[in-house]
Amino acid sequence: MIATLEIVQLLDQSEYLGKMILSSDVMDDFHKAKASLEEDEEAQRLIAAFQAMKEQYEDVQRFGRYHPDYSTIMKEIRSTKREMDMNEKVASFKIAERKLQELLDDVSELVAHSVSNNVKVPRDGAALKDGGCGCGSGSGGCGCRAS
Repeated sequence: MIATLEIVQLLDQSEYLGKMILSSDVMDDFHKAKASLEEDEEAQRLIAAFQAMKEQYEDVQRFGRYHPDYSTIMKEIRSTKREMDMNEKVASFKIAERKLQELLDDVSELVAHSVSNNVKVPRDGAALKDGGCGCGSGSGGCGCRAS
């Protein structure tokens, strides 16, 4: 492919846009919240407990209401998730993550609509979801309806 001046300019502009996003306050807040979450022992304990409970939940989901531990596991997963979500570090991280996603969605929409208003742009990270449950567990497709 022959690089034209227009293509080179587009590449330069996209690189500049990427650098702007990486140096934004929103990205900085996200990195701080992530580091804070990773350093917090209580938050990590709650996340690990939720992950372990989610494995049991996935086993139960294969059989649905016919699984002998269905109601127990359903109650426990909700309780474990609620406890994890109520942790200050987890909540702060989720807020920062949501703000970053909004920024990326806004930028994607601006770029897409600069090409044509007919371009459909997914919002809320929909392009990255792979049939995800929307529970916020971060697993992308865990099937969890525990929220």
